[in-house]
Amino acid sequence: MSKLTLENKFIDFSDYGRPIANIIAEKLKTTPVTPVHLTLLFVCSGAMAIYSITIASYWAAAFFLILKSILDAADGQLARAKNQPSFIGRYLDSIFDALLNIALLCTIGWLTQTNFGWVLCSFICMQIQGTIYNYYHVILRHNTEGEITSQIFEGKVPKAYPEESQAMVNILFNIFRFLYRGFDEFVYRLDSSAQSAESIPKWFMALVSLYGLGFQLLLISFFLVMGWMNCIIPFIIAYSILIPFFIGTRRLFLK
Repeated sequence: MSKLTLENKFIDFSDYGRPIANIIAEKLKTTPVTPVHLTLLFVCSGAMAIYSITIASYWAAAFFLILKSILDAADGQLARAKNQPSFIGRYLDSIFDALLNIALLCTIGWLTQTNFGWVLCSFICMQIQGTIYNYYHVILRHNTEGEITSQIFEGKVPKAYPEESQAMVNILFNIFRFLYRGFDEFVYRLDSSAQSAESIPKWFMALVSLYGLGFQLLLISFFLVMGWMNCIIPFIIAYSILIPFFIGTRRLFLK
């Protein structure tokens, strides 16, 4: 199974780990391994990447960042393969993404002696970029009979699936909202009419996927192995220059 129907799939530069993620999910779908287990593994992989950066093992850091992206795709793929949708898994995934992102940028900022204000700015930029990608991706899925576990604008606690604890869903939802609400509302205000767009073309989604977390981590990996760690935080901030282009293109030409 996939988040999108076959006719609506596009070239997703952020989803390069999907082929391997599909294999992992296929191998594990009849085992006791759960999607949350894979989520915890991607946390370990992200932590190993951060540790590798602190010891200047940049190729290892790049490996673990890319592995994290693969496992990040595999947990959701396994949930679909087992037909076990989960709000707990969905929120844990997003919460850990945000925490690993800030830990990664703080580590880079610390090692490059970058002012914390710029580190915080880079985190905000990175989250907004990822939110733009997710915003349009979720709208596309909702408008084309794709997966709808994620909502276009998540403003209230969802009803837990039968096998889940509603109390745990409530807790994780509130943590998720604390971490993402500001970014979601900011992007929504930039392009609130996107939900009523007749279509979101594949070429546009392919371009927006350059803001997906997988591609962001791939870029960071490239900078690390090239020995350009000092450039990572300035680049992430400057990379936001594409935001007006994406929002403007959608609002002006893709109504």
